[in-house]
Amino acid sequence: MNALPPPPLRKRRPRPNLRKLMFVLPNLFTVSSIFCGVYSITLSAGDQTGDNFYRAAVAIFFGSFFDAFDGRVARMTQTQSDFGVELDSLADVISFGVAPAIMVYKWALSGMGMPGIVICSIYAACGAIRLARFNVLAQRDPVGSSRYFVGLPIPLAAGMLVSLVVALQYLRAPVADLVGTWPIATLVLVLSFLMVSTIRYRTFKEAGLSARTLMIFVLVVGVGVFVAYRGRPSLVLLVYFTSYIMLGLFEELLYGRGRRAATRAAAAAQASPEIEEPLLPAEEDDLPDGAPAAAVAAADESESDA
Repeated sequence: MNALPPPPLRKRRPRPNLRKLMFVLPNLFTVSSIFCGVYSITLSAGDQTGDNFYRAAVAIFFGSFFDAFDGRVARMTQTQSDFGVELDSLADVISFGVAPAIMVYKWALSGMGMPGIVICSIYAACGAIRLARFNVLAQRDPVGSSRYFVGLPIPLAAGMLVSLVVALQYLRAPVADLVGTWPIATLVLVLSFLMVSTIRYRTFKEAGLSARTLMIFVLVVGVGVFVAYRGRPSLVLLVYFTSYIMLGLFEELLYGRGRRAATRAAAAAQASPEIEEPLLPAEEDDLPDGAPAAAVAAADESESDA
């Protein structure tokens, strides 16, 4: 009897490369932040109601949540890349630059006309400048950029505007009639200046688990609970963001002059390094000034004979 032919071999499907899939994970957080920013813009551009502005502010807040975790996820999975850094900066421009600018314009500054548009445009432009400077400084000095932010970070500037909208969302009348347009416009300009300034703000990345850190954390939580109990829960974020901004200004008044002096001294030492002068031969030092070249040659010949 003829033997049956062997069954055909089945080709195994290649297994997916999990390492490549892990590179997508932090970028999904960044893209989610972009989605929150675009959603906030659509809400702000719609009907000018308190509910829409409140939802637009909450969308930006969730965008800051995704923005805070994309870098941590990239470090945990060891998938940091230049592509992720650039994508994160572009997402921040949309979610924390353009979206808050449109929100605050529709919410309070639309009655100013062209000056309101200019003020909100200045905010968005300063946010983009601050992000570009952050990327450059992070490449030059990754250690220093992990300890301090040079200028107010754009997510915290957007958080200040978001907390203001959330804190005043209970008002029944338009905010421009009760609070006024120029106080809010001044706040937007101050935040724009702080973003492009050289004022340092702590990152708190070097804070480890210690008794002092635990006490500070308990104090911060206690302040939030007290504000929520005595006032309104919507004021907690406003108190937190205001305290952080004031902390940076207070440290600048105390230590800013010394920091700038140390920076200038380090830059001057790096720009003009000390140049060692060449040492003269000993026989030339022993000759009197104006000695002829023949005497020098004779001194050299006498040393070689010896």
